[in-house]
Amino acid sequence: MAYDFNADEIFEMAIQIEANGAKFYRKAADLQQEPDNKAFLEKLARMEDKHKTTFEAMRKAVSEGQKQETVFDPANELSMYLKAMADNHGGEGDPDVAESLTGEESMEEIITTAVGLEKESILFYLGLKDLVPAKYGHDKLDNIIREEKLHIAQLNGFLKKIKT
Repeated sequence: MAYDFNADEIFEMAIQIEANGAKFYRKAADLQQEPDNKAFLEKLARMEDKHKTTFEAMRKAVSEGQKQETVFDPANELSMYLKAMADNHGGEGDPDVAESLTGEESMEEIITTAVGLEKESILFYLGLKDLVPAKYGHDKLDNIIREEKLHIAQLNGFLKKIKT
């Protein structure tokens, strides 16, 4: 039997994913020797922080009906499950990818990796759309996907600047 999610739960995951993304850029920045690269990656971490804030604001706008629980959770384990899904979805902010950074990566490699992770996140959210019924805020996922697409466009713009 499939589990239905609600918009509030999806935003909870999206917020965690953005927090993980900021950690990725901060770790990459900490490993940089070049001050300009370090500053650039710290800027990207702040962008993730802003993205997280955007999703927090979107979450606050979710109606009570779109927060309705879709599963019995007497032990309040759902938050842990959602965090695990956010951490292990294989996209943006994947803690394993952040852990794998060595400091030997070029800026181009870091940004290319980030673009790939963002694309994986979009696929994750597209898959989740099938699990969020209309009455639980199915349309809210379009807002998350739109934000992620904008972030990919920004990263691709940065990538072009790095390559020139």
